[in-house]
Amino acid sequence: MTKHYDQIIIGAGITGASIAFELSKKGYRTLVVDKLSAAGLGSTSSTCAIIRTHYSTLEGTAVAYESSFYWKNWAAYLNKKTSKDLARFIQTGAVVLNKKDFDWSKYIKHHDALKIPYEIWTPEQLIKRMPHFVDDSYFPPKRPDDPDFFSPPVEKINPVVLFFPNNGYINDPQLSVENIQQASESNGATFMFNAEVAEIRTHTNRAAGITLKSGQTFDAPVVVNASGPHSFIVNRLAGIDKKMKIKTRALRHEVHFVPSPERFSYEDEGITVGDGDLAGYHRPEVGNLILVGSEDPDCDKLDWVDDPDHFNRNVTNAQWRAQVYRLALRIPDLPIPNRPKGFADLYDVSDDWIPIYDKSDLDGFYLAIGTSGNQYKNGPVIGQIMARIIEACENGQDHDHEPVTLMLKHINFNLNTGFFSRNRDIVGDSSFSVLG
Repeated sequence: MTKHYDQIIIGAGITGASIAFELSKKGYRTLVVDKLSAAGLGSTSSTCAIIRTHYSTLEGTAVAYESSFYWKNWAAYLNKKTSKDLARFIQTGAVVLNKKDFDWSKYIKHHDALKIPYEIWTPEQLIKRMPHFVDDSYFPPKRPDDPDFFSPPVEKINPVVLFFPNNGYINDPQLSVENIQQASESNGATFMFNAEVAEIRTHTNRAAGITLKSGQTFDAPVVVNASGPHSFIVNRLAGIDKKMKIKTRALRHEVHFVPSPERFSYEDEGITVGDGDLAGYHRPEVGNLILVGSEDPDCDKLDWVDDPDHFNRNVTNAQWRAQVYRLALRIPDLPIPNRPKGFADLYDVSDDWIPIYDKSDLDGFYLAIGTSGNQYKNGPVIGQIMARIIEACENGQDHDHEPVTLMLKHINFNLNTGFFSRNRDIVGDSSFSVLG
């Protein structure tokens, strides 16, 4: 028998679960379906879960800052009376350094406009806080097989080093999604796993429901695509993939783990680091490890994936050496294991690395996609954005011509959600990287 819901959300990662939470709080009968066996098992489980505010656009900065208040008060956000069995925010602070002559002005301008705390350090202050670092510049980033990779540096990093004291990371991103799932279910939402969508059913140019690969059917006047790296496939099912200016596709990415240097304990003293000079980032990891990621410098070939169900999930020696050896330039006494350790997963990347939170050309079909490896931290506000857009559009507002706004209550910022339109022009202020 066909079951009826007010909304169906495809994807039970941080995005889909957060949308379900906001909609279920409003009393809507909400169904979340996911092809995997549990919430947060897809690309969300592989996120580095860094909570930061340094985005290159004002809107991105505002959403990240607003979201940080929910992460810091996670139990209250979920309406829980106890923090037992909840994901935890680890407030390490975050330091960001970059190449010589890099222009920090827009980052500082956005933080000043939103009254976000930050500090301007000198390289000497950086070395005092991170004594295992060197302040040499290795820009532009290279790969270890480049003949100049091991050449002695001749310049220093940018004399302006930014420190954001309120930043950090979430200790268990998959658990955070399970927390949101349980909170949504307490409001009446339903989660269904091992459920692959085979068809987006329509009626008179309007979403009407879904059919699963198993043959089960579910009716709803609203269907939300929050399927992460599968977003372009789901859009194809809905017949809207060629009716939007900004597209999405899947990008394979690797993250690696290395031990902390002997004279510095990342587990006890480490902070989150964005190293624009070497186009990488790292943060503390359980077991006194360092988690190492890449900002995709020009020297690294991007690994686009046509089939998000079939890609190489193994760490490659070449990318391991590139990311870990670059970190070793910053940390000369970094222990480098003989055997690579890490994982590979997918980003859902938009053309300008800015997400799409929008309606579509199919009435009742909504988009929360293109999160580009940098939107995990924004999960709580993404839910609010999408709930606001869905309610407004379903009540007759023409979001394409009169964009929906959302007041971000913690920071008193009125967000124009049209910034995330599927039909926007390329956002020139984007970093065009995982930084967003």
